[in-house]
This record gives sequence, C-alpha cells and structure tokens, in this order.
Amino acid sequence: MASAASAPPTPGNLKRIVAASLIGTTIEWYDFFLYGSAAALVFNKLFFPDSDPLVGTLLSFLTYAVGFAARPVGALVFGHYGDRLGRKKLLVLSLLMMGGATFAIGLLPTHATIGTAAPVLLTVLRLVQGFALGGEWGGAVLLVSEHGDARRRGFWASWPQTGAPAGQLLATGVLSLLTAVLSDTAFNSWGWRIPFLLSGVLVMVGLWIRLSVDESPVFKQALAQAETRKSRAAEPLPLVSVMRHHWRDVLIAMGARMAENISYYVITAFILVYATTAADVSKQTALNAVLIASAVHFAAIPAWGALSDRVGRRPVYLLGAAGVGLWMFPFFMLIDSGHFGSLLLAVTVGLVLHGAMYAPQAAFFSEMFATRMRYSGASIGAQFASVAAGAPAPLIATALLSEYDSSTPIALYVIAAAVLTLIAVGVARETRHRDLTDVMSGSGGEDGDGTVTASPAQGARSV
Repeated sequence: MASAASAPPTPGNLKRIVAASLIGTTIEWYDFFLYGSAAALVFNKLFFPDSDPLVGTLLSFLTYAVGFAARPVGALVFGHYGDRLGRKKLLVLSLLMMGGATFAIGLLPTHATIGTAAPVLLTVLRLVQGFALGGEWGGAVLLVSEHGDARRRGFWASWPQTGAPAGQLLATGVLSLLTAVLSDTAFNSWGWRIPFLLSGVLVMVGLWIRLSVDESPVFKQALAQAETRKSRAAEPLPLVSVMRHHWRDVLIAMGARMAENISYYVITAFILVYATTAADVSKQTALNAVLIASAVHFAAIPAWGALSDRVGRRPVYLLGAAGVGLWMFPFFMLIDSGHFGSLLLAVTVGLVLHGAMYAPQAAFFSEMFATRMRYSGASIGAQFASVAAGAPAPLIATALLSEYDSSTPIALYVIAAAVLTLIAVGVARETRHRDLTDVMSGSGGEDGDGTVTASPAQGARSV
C-alpha cells in the first residue's frame, strides 16, 4: 500500500496547491517577461541613448540576457536548500526577491538622470530577477508534481507552466494598454514604470496565497527517512548526488530545453523587434498579436499535459520540437506580409507548438530525479540550459537580422535548436510511470529497455 505521505490529496487541497503555484509562477514570469518586452520597446532609448537604435536594442537585450546568467546560480542555491529545507520556504523567498527587484526597476533613474550608473543598476536588478527565477521554476512544478495524482501528473503539473503565458499575457496586456492610451512621449517618460510598480501589489497577493499551502508530502516522507539515515552515514549534498546518479538526466533536460527555450523567446520577445523594424508593423499591432496568442497558449498547455498522461511525455515533446522547427520559415513569411491576421496566425501556431514541449516538461523533469535531489536536478537541468538557449536567443536573432537583413538565418538557428532537442528527447527514457516517492535513485526500477517503471508502492495509481 502507498504510505500516507504519498496518498493523493483531496481535490480541494490539490486545486489550492495548483492555484498557489500558478499564481506564484504567473507573477514571477510577469516580472521576467515585462523586462524582456521593455528591453525591446523602450530600454534602448532610456538606458542606452547614445547608441544606434539597433545597437541600443542589442545592448538592451544584453542586460536581458544577464538575467539568464544568474538563473543557474539560483538553481544551485535554491535547489540545494529546497532539497534540504523544503519546497515551500524557498518558493516564498524567490517570490519576494523577484517582486522586489521588479518594483525597484520601476523606480530606477534613467541615463538622462544619472548617466552610466543607470544601466549598471538595471543590470544588477536583472541579476536578482534571474537568480530568483532560477529557483522558482523547480520548486513550483515539484510542489504540484509531488502532491498530485500519479495518473494525471502531466495535466496537474502543466498548470504551473501556464504561469509563463499568463505572465506574458499580463505583461503584454499592461504594456499594450499603456501604449494605446499614452502618447509615445508620455510612455517613454513615465508610463513604462507603471507595470513594474504594479509588481508590488501582485507579490503581496501571491505571497498570501503561497503561505497558505502545505509542504510536499513526498518531501516530508523523504526528509523523515533522511533523518533516520543520519545516524548511519552523512547524507551527501544534493548537487553531488545529482552529478553521481543523474548526470545523464541533467544532460537530457538541457538538450530538451534548447528548442523550447530558444523558440519561445524568438516568438515572443524578438518578434517585437522584427515586426516593428523589418516588417514595418506598429508596436501596438505586434503587442496585440502576442497578447492574443498568449491566451491561446495558456489554454493549450493543460491540453498537451493531459495528452502526455495518455501517450507519454516523449511523444508529445517530440511533436512540439519537430513542429516548431518546421514552422519557422512559414512563421517569418507570415510576419513579412505585414497583415495583423497573418502575424497573429504566425505567433499563435508557434506558441501552440511550443506548448507541446513546455506542458509535459514539468512532469518529465520531475520524474527523472529521486526525491532528495529532485529540486536540484530539475532546476540545474532547466536553468543551465537557459544560459545557452533563452539568454542569447533575442540577442543572436537581433545580431543575425542586423548582419544579414534576412529572417532566413534566424529560422535556421531555431531549426538547429529543434534538432538538438529531438536528439535529446529521442534518447531519453519514458518517465510517465515513475514513482515520485522514490527517495534514492534507481529504486523505482528499470526494465531491460531502460523504461522507468512504477514501484509496487505506487500500485495501480500509476498505471
């Protein structure tokens, strides 16, 4: 029989846990994406005014990329303490750090006021954002994965993933509203600050909800077992255990992130540069297309997550990677037409295909790692990949556009990332039946073909 610690929660309790994770990740991603949108629209003028417009955009995206560089550090620190102290405590801390940094950006003087100190301070606050987000993702998806019903883990764990499009929707919606009601002069002068200052209110709401949920029962059970082992031998550091038992899974997770991460930032962040410069589309039109497409993306993610419960994580993920690669040339052709309907179709299809990778990712990565190293393993695999994938994606795409004045090299860049992801996920084991109550690696068992199977404790709930 399954232990009490691993028994599924009541429907009401599970929904509260999912809501807490979703609201928290929405706020974190709102803060993170808000910076990306502002970097594409106004930061080049406010913090790098002496540069050529496209060079200013490159410098602006460089500060944007700095946030990604801090994410692996956040993954290491939050993963270590999350595996030692619990998921909930670290999630509260990450929310406070992210919200505080975003609010401070809204108060930051520009280059016109304090000179070169302005972009320096902007970069420091971006580092804090990245550090916090590096610890947020792993904890949020694990809190749901470790509470949820094993038969529908892909569906429930996909809900924190909807925090990304929800945050994008919220950030783009606020910016779209402000650009619609304010003149360019007013928006560049003070209007851009409003979305950053709103983060303070959102964090208070998210903090109240996040403090109301319980710690993961799977983690509690693992912690109790670890306490009994301390009298026999010192427990190794989570990072050491990950590198010893799960190095292959870390590499697979990093490869799986390539197409997912790069395509997302090309579709949602770089498009604001490409559509307004190469395709001569207005800033408002581009924002509206991303806004509507993000709403569709939000709805598609749980559907893909549910499908992964039926057919497996790998088939759904592979479909998304192949689809994104094949869509890139039509994506840019549609944008080049300059019509809003074509632009909307390009972004919407791109994000729906992205969702096929992003939805099963939460359960897939959670199922790769044993409980006492799961926060570290999932976070390290996801966030270290972001340095090579999402961080430079808008920067590389903008540089390619500047150098070649064509979308073809950018499409080939995304296609290359899709190939890497297809290889990584293609060699991975299917994890759909993995028992998350495994405390140590390998106790769930592996068949001769390398498929991870359920332990007897999981029983029919996992099948």
